[in-house]
Amino acid sequence: MMDNVSQITMFFLSGLNETNNHRFTLFFLTLLCYCLILLVNVCVIVIIIMDRNLHEPMYILLCTFCMNGLFGTAGFYPKFLWDLLSPVHVISYSGCLVQVQVFPSFAFIELSILAVMAYDRYVAICRPLEYHSVMSKQRLITLVCYSWMTPFCIVGINVFLTSRLKLCSPYIDKFFCMNWMIVKLACIPAEIVVHNIVTYITIIFYLFHGIFIVLSYMYLIKTCADSIENRAKFMQTCVPHLTSLLIFLESILFDVIFMRFGSKDFPQAFKNFVAIEFLVIPPLMNPLIYGFKLSKIRNRIMVVLTLKNK
Repeated sequence: MMDNVSQITMFFLSGLNETNNHRFTLFFLTLLCYCLILLVNVCVIVIIIMDRNLHEPMYILLCTFCMNGLFGTAGFYPKFLWDLLSPVHVISYSGCLVQVQVFPSFAFIELSILAVMAYDRYVAICRPLEYHSVMSKQRLITLVCYSWMTPFCIVGINVFLTSRLKLCSPYIDKFFCMNWMIVKLACIPAEIVVHNIVTYITIIFYLFHGIFIVLSYMYLIKTCADSIENRAKFMQTCVPHLTSLLIFLESILFDVIFMRFGSKDFPQAFKNFVAIEFLVIPPLMNPLIYGFKLSKIRNRIMVVLTLKNK
């Protein structure tokens, strides 16, 4: 058995077995969704890059937010679209590890950027006179690099540990690769002890990010309650952040609950939607929320549309 383990070069994905009768409908709906995600995210990124008035920390963070949406969805949609038209749903071992790297990185980067955004809004509202000195260009670059590089390195450690596991089965009970699904295929349970320790440390580390965000907004709400001007700032710039946070947490929470505790009583179609919800709703909704709520971006979009109509 151990000799055969090293020969696993392909994984068989079983999550799409019940969708064969509707695969063309799903293909066009998925393609439409992916095109919309590309359109809205690229639109916001281009507007922020082209308009010098938007070269402020809040909008630069929003730009990285949208870039992360493109990064996460690029690891899923092309392969998923291919599988919808393919009679056999397989993925190479290396391709599976790429997905295992991309999806958690996308989620942790999202949470990291939300934490930096919360800090940015705290400084802007609670320490306005110090804002430009605190959120300097150098500090902003440091925070953005932290938001991207830290999750990538932490997830990379998990992927490295997963790649060293000896697996006894090439069958994954999902239509894309997740770290936990591969770890469950390990031949020797003792081998995953270190892996589990690193995983729990990672979860605790990013749990503190979530606690920081919650505490930041609790303090902001308390601060803004006594000032009409601060309330207006909060409604204009903080509500989109809170909305994005709630959407993100809801998407991740449902997937983690289903993956960890099972979902045998639910239809496969519903389980599939829950599994990819964090790759559908946040990347699509976040640019729309910010585009409509942040007046500078909304006004810029209106100017572009007006010039186009002329």
